Amino acid sequence: MNLAVVGAALVAVAIWGATPIATKIAVADIAPLTVGMLRTGLAALLTAPLLLAYRMPPPARSDQRALLALVIAGSLIAFPVLFSLGVDRTSAAHAGLILAALPIPTGLFGAAFERRLPPRLWWLGAAIALCGEALLVGLDARADDRVATWAGDLLVALAALCGAAGHVAGARLAPSFGTWPTTLWAVTIAAVLLAPVLALRSGDFADAGAAAWGAVLFLAGGATLLAFAAWYWSLSRGGIARMGAMQFLQPLVTLALAALLLAEPISAPLLGATALILLGVALTQGRHRRPQAPDAASAAARQRRS
Repeated sequence: MNLAVVGAALVAVAIWGATPIATKIAVADIAPLTVGMLRTGLAALLTAPLLLAYRMPPPARSDQRALLALVIAGSLIAFPVLFSLGVDRTSAAHAGLILAALPIPTGLFGAAFERRLPPRLWWLGAAIALCGEALLVGLDARADDRVATWAGDLLVALAALCGAAGHVAGARLAPSFGTWPTTLWAVTIAAVLLAPVLALRSGDFADAGAAAWGAVLFLAGGATLLAFAAWYWSLSRGGIARMGAMQFLQPLVTLALAALLLAEPISAPLLGATALILLGVALTQGRHRRPQAPDAASAAARQRRS
């Protein structure tokens, strides 16, 4: 597989692996609903000028507009809002573990779009990785000052489902419309839709501290803009089911950062879970054929030349 494609996916996964911790820092000082909207709203301060500077036209076809709407609703409105609300009610580590299941709905939604089932090797790798994640969920490595609730876990799980739908829509749109136009238009439109609500909630962040603002800026510029662009590019070129499985690596990033920043212990069961997840990811990256329609292939070729 092309190393650039894998590298782009890993960049996105690394950024998103840090997202639960950054969100936890942000919601400690800013209302979680506002954090979710700021994550998209502030990103538009970068995307809107780029749209104007490069004069990128909006999608012309109805199918492209429908996919863009799904990206906006799933990845840039529902996901950040539900995720922030969930992290406020659960631990960062727990949220990271729940997000680790993203390759399952991502792969299944992608297969539904393509009207096919993922290959058997993908299912085997996914099953092994989920066993590793089940081991992680069984670990009681949470600090005393953090509380995980069923409500918080459910909100994060719903956020993951919405994000997976948006990921697949973005991956389907990027080959014909372009990776950066998809990202820039989606973020800008979502920010415009959220702007009136943010204006009404400006008091939520008026007195926020530097740490909270730093976390929000990371979520906006890194998790919402850079990671999305890298992720859509990798999915559109490496395959939704295959590259989507890279998200199994996210809990490893989350737990590593939690150990560094929150002094969480690295235990033998944690190392065993890590081995299972890495094995599962390796199997899902196994060689398999991914059918591509002629028009989609031509669009992808045109996009690579542009």
